[in-house]
Amino acid sequence: MLPLWSYLVHFLQPFLAPIGFIMAWGMIIALGWTLFSAMRDATNRAKQMHQIPCTNCQFFTNDYRLKCTIKPAIANTEQAIDCSDYSPLW
Repeated sequence: MLPLWSYLVHFLQPFLAPIGFIMAWGMIIALGWTLFSAMRDATNRAKQMHQIPCTNCQFFTNDYRLKCTIKPAIANTEQAIDCSDYSPLW
């Protein structure tokens, strides 16, 4: 007489290949979705950061000690997107 696990393995054997196939494709789809989400988030972040006008402002000094002579606390940050003191270079 064979042990119980032997009958269980014999019963489940036809289902193991389809389950493995589905799990493999599920992992590939999850990886693709993760990569797509990461690229989408990076693109959205880059678009937001490119809206910061500081580098094209005449008050921007490009010095790490004093980046902006008018509002140094918000220079090159997201708060500077709608800066009321923005003055383009001549």
